[in-house]
Amino acid sequence: MKILIFLHGTLIMHKSAEDKTREERVKQVMTGNLSVHDYASYIPVGNAVEKLKFWQSQGAEILYLSSHETAEDVEKDKIVLEKYDFPKGQVFYRQNGESYRDIVEKIIPDILIEDDCESIGGEKEMVITFVRPENKQKIKSIVIKEFSGIDNLSDDLKIL
Repeated sequence: MKILIFLHGTLIMHKSAEDKTREERVKQVMTGNLSVHDYASYIPVGNAVEKLKFWQSQGAEILYLSSHETAEDVEKDKIVLEKYDFPKGQVFYRQNGESYRDIVEKIIPDILIEDDCESIGGEKEMVITFVRPENKQKIKSIVIKEFSGIDNLSDDLKIL
C-alpha cells in the first residue's frame, strides 16, 4: 500500500508554530511570519513520525510530496525528515513545469493525505482537486485541517 503525504502544513510546520493553536499557525502563514520560509528549521506536526512508523510497520510504503520546486529546497525537507527520524521514503516535488496532479497521477497512491490549504486559499490549492476523475476514483483522499496533524487518523491501515 502506497501512502503519499503532503509535507508542509500536514506533516511538518515552521518552527515558530510550536506551542501555538492551529488557528494561530494558520494566521502566522497568512501574515508572513519569517520562520515560514526557514525550511531547514521545520518541525513535525504532533506525533506524525510515530504515526507514519506505525503505518510503515503494517506494510505501508510512505512517500512524501513537497511544495518546493527546487532541489535545493527539497534538500532542506530531507534534512528535516532525517533529523526527526521520519520513515524513509521518496520525496516528490514539482519539476520542469509539473503540477501536483502530474506527480499524483504518475504515482497513483492508494491513499493521498493532505491538508485543506486554509492559509493559502483552500480547496483550489489542494492536490486532489485537480486529479482527473478516472484517477481520483483509484485514490483514497484524506483531507485534514491545515496544521492539525495526522494524530487523529486511524492507526489501522485497513480502516484508514
